[in-house]
Amino acid sequence: MPELAEVDYFRKRWNPGLGETVVDVEVHPEARIFRETDPAALKRHLTGRRLLRSAAAAKQMLFESEADGWLGIHLGMTGELSLQPADYAPRRADHLVLRQSRHTLVFSDPRMFGQVRFTRGGTAPEWWTRIPPALTSDAFGLAELTAFLQQRRRAPIKAVLLMQERFPGIGNWMADEILWRAAIHPRQPAGSLSAAEQRTLHREVRWVCRRALETIGETFDDPPRSWLFPHRWRDGGVCPRTRTPLSRDTIGGRTTCWSPARQRLRR
Repeated sequence: MPELAEVDYFRKRWNPGLGETVVDVEVHPEARIFRETDPAALKRHLTGRRLLRSAAAAKQMLFESEADGWLGIHLGMTGELSLQPADYAPRRADHLVLRQSRHTLVFSDPRMFGQVRFTRGGTAPEWWTRIPPALTSDAFGLAELTAFLQQRRRAPIKAVLLMQERFPGIGNWMADEILWRAAIHPRQPAGSLSAAEQRTLHREVRWVCRRALETIGETFDDPPRSWLFPHRWRDGGVCPRTRTPLSRDTIGGRTTCWSPARQRLRR
């Protein structure tokens, strides 16, 4: 599933359409991506109006239109935004198509695990404002991290990092990257981290988020080989710091990769 940086990258694909009028809207009204939205109302409102601005938070994105319209998109596992020519012919999986004079903005989702939301109002909708503060912001402090770890003290730290109510936008690969950099075993109970480990974890959460947004979020290129990321996907992967084999197992319901030589589990 796309994580923080991937979502920001796909959001920017529609940015050339900002400031442009939507001249027509095409939808598959029965598609599951509209399970909480009336696609007919979305079509009526957006047709003839400009998209004004966009934003990304956690694993969601928001596009604001004229006349107080708020279009929200969650990519799910297979969703993707693309910018196509004005005369683009939609494909079967293109469930939302916004036509403009120079572009066509397309949301496609073959498996339909994603979601489209649409709301009208003078302020951003509750489903957007309830997203926790960004992990790169000052609102994500060490005290907030420490308190959350204690609330989930028995859970493995890998599972805790995937909890969106405190770590918005963090997914499987980012959690592994953070723990590898912090030299913390993914099975370590969250409440057992020392004060020094908590400080290190806080620092690495923010670092990985910032750097992922600067790399994947801009060009969709893989991070450099000095990261765990390029090595975690294949059998026989080697830790780029210790040059020793990596391990894999299911932790918190997700396939997890770590370096046994670097990330030791304390009993």
